[in-house]
Amino acid sequence: MPERIYRVDKFVVPNGARDEFLHKARWTHALLKTQPGFLQDFVLEQSSGPGEFNFVTIVEWASQEAVENARAAAQALHREMNFNAQELFARAGIKADLANYKRLEA
Repeated sequence: MPERIYRVDKFVVPNGARDEFLHKARWTHALLKTQPGFLQDFVLEQSSGPGEFNFVTIVEWASQEAVENARAAAQALHREMNFNAQELFARAGIKADLANYKRLEA
């Protein structure tokens, strides 16, 4: 069985960019949910604590191949919608930390 992959993206989103950020995140996650190998996702907003990142998105994938296929589908959607995440981040002052993770046994 392929190893599951967890895409964990953390964001510092200024208050003025919250609505636009969430709109784009929900729009992207709607596409991801339709992709082969998608298992589950979460869009989380910090509710307390001193942490730097106020938003975290997590997507669980069945395999690395599913991650790669979904990435290509998301890039195609973004091109079709004329959306550039880097431009949004630069314009709105959003800081991102994006990475894939694997689960460790306790």
